[in-house]
Amino acid sequence: MADALKAEGNKAFSAKDYPTAIEKFTQAIAIESENHILYSNRSAVYAAQAEYQKALEDAEKAISIKPDWSKGYARKGAAYKGLGDLLAAHDAYEEALKIEPENAQAKSGMSAVQRAINAEATADGVEGDPSAGLGGMFNDPGLYQKLASNPKTAPLLADAEFMAKLKKIQQNPNSVGEEIRDPRFLQVMSVLLGIDMNFGEGGPSGAQDTPMPDAKPAPPPQPKKEPTPEPEDEETIAKKKAHEAGDAEKKIGNDFYKQKQFDQAIEHYEKAWELHKDITYLNNLGAAKFEKGDYQGAIESCQTAVEEGRELRADFKTIAKAYTRIGSAYEKLGDLTQAIEFYHKSLTEHRTPEALAKMRAAEKTKLTNEKNAYIDPAEAEKARELGQQKFQEADWPAAVDAFTEMTKRAPTDPRGYSNRAAALIKLMAFPQAVQDCDEAIRLDPKFIRAYMRKGQALIAMKEFNRALDTFTEAAEHDDGSNRREIEQNQQKCLDAQFSARAGETEEQTSARIQNDPEIMSILQDPVMQSILQQAKTDPAALQEHMQNAQVRMKIQKLMAAGVIRMGR
Repeated sequence: MADALKAEGNKAFSAKDYPTAIEKFTQAIAIESENHILYSNRSAVYAAQAEYQKALEDAEKAISIKPDWSKGYARKGAAYKGLGDLLAAHDAYEEALKIEPENAQAKSGMSAVQRAINAEATADGVEGDPSAGLGGMFNDPGLYQKLASNPKTAPLLADAEFMAKLKKIQQNPNSVGEEIRDPRFLQVMSVLLGIDMNFGEGGPSGAQDTPMPDAKPAPPPQPKKEPTPEPEDEETIAKKKAHEAGDAEKKIGNDFYKQKQFDQAIEHYEKAWELHKDITYLNNLGAAKFEKGDYQGAIESCQTAVEEGRELRADFKTIAKAYTRIGSAYEKLGDLTQAIEFYHKSLTEHRTPEALAKMRAAEKTKLTNEKNAYIDPAEAEKARELGQQKFQEADWPAAVDAFTEMTKRAPTDPRGYSNRAAALIKLMAFPQAVQDCDEAIRLDPKFIRAYMRKGQALIAMKEFNRALDTFTEAAEHDDGSNRREIEQNQQKCLDAQFSARAGETEEQTSARIQNDPEIMSILQDPVMQSILQQAKTDPAALQEHMQNAQVRMKIQKLMAAGVIRMGR
């Protein structure tokens, strides 16, 4: 069956019917929970739907089942790439290729991740320079002085619209592409670059005025004198050289980082920061210290990046990355409270799937740790004894509180939930009592007392069919010691159903049956239809069939509902 479901899942995946594919693979996993291929296939479907966290969980499950299977690591690499964690993706693909060097999927994934690492800023790897390129020139410290000293650009300083656009580019150099079509910025670039960008003469379109017919011919055009570039001041030249030197050191550091030579990478990132104040150098420094295992050092470097970044008006995405890495470092140090705080700060600056996934995982781990830390069998026993005492004193609320404490101190002991259910029944909180009994049964399917209390709560709720099913299930797990009590409760349910329909006409009974989904389900069962048909001609056959416990219960339900009326 699992193979058939897998085939259906593969077919649905090929047709891009992802919900059906997930459903089929999930059903197959329920049958073969240790089949690594099923988890791998479902991981691929989740990745196709951009549910990368689920894809990662399935990939890791596949790896845990079969650690020497390269495709599991390839799935893990694809999930991490989708989450934006390129370094983790790189490591996963690297593991896949160690196991199977010729794995085409892993080679393709590794190539894509490597290109992404080299081309742009990454979440857990080294980062590029967000102020590099065309937009960077507008952060020239001598910008305003140069514009004011040039007659073409001096009036722009009084133009509020232009100044707003200029400040936007200074804050986010990547937005220069949106504004570069504005001729005023071409004039500014002309001044900054020392290049004469001639826009034409005689009006906005650059067209010359047409001379009158009798006008004197215009003199031949004189060759234009090439503009002399404005000399850069020494401070500007020094800053440019410092920036270039810093980038050169960063590049060397990046190369060492990729080779996992973190001490050398740290040395060059520190030199880069000394030469030029660009916080991407500090972020890279934090990344190298993190990978080296110096988590406190990573925190300090990234905190400096945030502080300096505020002063330098750095891109909010770069600051968000610093916060994320601080959170990751605190998580490695075991301080989940601080980790969650800094993941939250990162999301406040810039929301990314990676940071969100990290925060949620840390919150889940913290909650689990807190629950585990609270477990104490000795304290659980004290709470159980107190609960029993309060129950005997008829102090039902206090009993509920005591048994609740027991469930926290011993969450795998079914007695805590069953005892709390007993107190809840006294308080007539029947739905909550049923939930507690279900939990006790889940922990111990042979815990008969939980079945009995659940049945009592369902009887009180007048859900007699459900109560009958509960007592039947109890009988299946009973060793015989509770048989009499179970049968008495079953009869109690049947008597209550008979009483409920006392005085009904056949029309009223028919209408009620039509609105009872459980009774209709029994009547639509082909086996039961055959038995009922046989009973019409041979009533004694009904007694034979009732020797089967399940059939007997269904017949009793039909009798209680008034479907079968025994003659006298």
